[in-house]
Amino acid sequence: MAEVIGVRFKEVGKIYYFDPTDIQTRLGQRVIVETARGVECGIVAIPNREVEDDEVVKPLKKVIRAATEEDLRRIEENHKKERKAFRICQEKIASNKLDMKLVDVEYTFDNNKILFYFTAEGRVDFRELVKDLASVFRTRIELRQIGVRDEAKMLGGLGICGQPFCCSTFLGEFQPVSIKMAKEQGLSLNPTKISGTCGRLMCCLKYEQAAYEDLIRTTPRQGALVATPDGPGVVTEVSLLTGMLKVRLEKNQDGGVTVFDKKDVTVLRDGRAKGEAKGEDKGDKPRESKPLQEVPREPSEEGEDRGQARKGSKDQGKTEGPKGGRSRREGRRGPRGEGKKPLTTDQPGAGPEPAGEPEEGSG
Repeated sequence: MAEVIGVRFKEVGKIYYFDPTDIQTRLGQRVIVETARGVECGIVAIPNREVEDDEVVKPLKKVIRAATEEDLRRIEENHKKERKAFRICQEKIASNKLDMKLVDVEYTFDNNKILFYFTAEGRVDFRELVKDLASVFRTRIELRQIGVRDEAKMLGGLGICGQPFCCSTFLGEFQPVSIKMAKEQGLSLNPTKISGTCGRLMCCLKYEQAAYEDLIRTTPRQGALVATPDGPGVVTEVSLLTGMLKVRLEKNQDGGVTVFDKKDVTVLRDGRAKGEAKGEDKGDKPRESKPLQEVPREPSEEGEDRGQARKGSKDQGKTEGPKGGRSRREGRRGPRGEGKKPLTTDQPGAGPEPAGEPEEGSG
């Protein structure tokens, strides 16, 4: 077992484990810790506790001390410097005519580095901007390009539900969200209704996805053949949350539907799920594709001739010896050339023979 504390460096960010070095901390207390980029000030998110050795990555960075009044004053001064650096960086971006949007500026606790966060459509050549900023601040400058989700997390705001952004209030990490979740939850696929302020799919689609997946496994699909207390029928509509099914009974010739609870029906043949191949019948197992087998064909005379011709094509152009062997040029001419006399310079209209590869077999 190892004793650790969890420290968070942003209001809503990842929690990192540190070695407390016999320092007792409390929730929300500020501490000075050693990190990979230098000395930083963080907030205790998890007080002293013991965890298994396999849950931490050793060696752990150590806690230097609890934050003092002087440390807190330095943090306030850094915040003032960040606001001033933000204005200066915006002026430099405009003077260099760069297509980028500055989002946030962060000073490290020891003032050894200034980080500028920005967004852009593509890659930006900001080498001249870094030189201009370094000449002004006389310290290390780092520019980081972030995505639209990270921008929304940093800036904050209100979502379409009227509440503050989830990412800026309690979400530590972004979870993957797909359009399949909206389909399974029966939501409108209109991008304006399922997208957040950042323009990406709303993070809240992930919250109830596990519950919907469990309901889909235990609820008959639309188009399934079911047995009801009133007789067999076909499911025409499904309400996952309430568990109610609209069933068109076979005995109803007028096409009317009856509402049943999913507990009162038994699936006789399951319906086809969305996305399955259209060629498969409802409720049937997908057809297994059999490997193609080669059917042996009887060799024909023509096939034998072609095979011999292909086999003999490699030998074309080679002389057979003094007994009427053909040259490569004559071999390429093929059967059509047989019986025709080659043009010579003695015939009218014949020109000099074009230069090519020397004929084999010639002296």
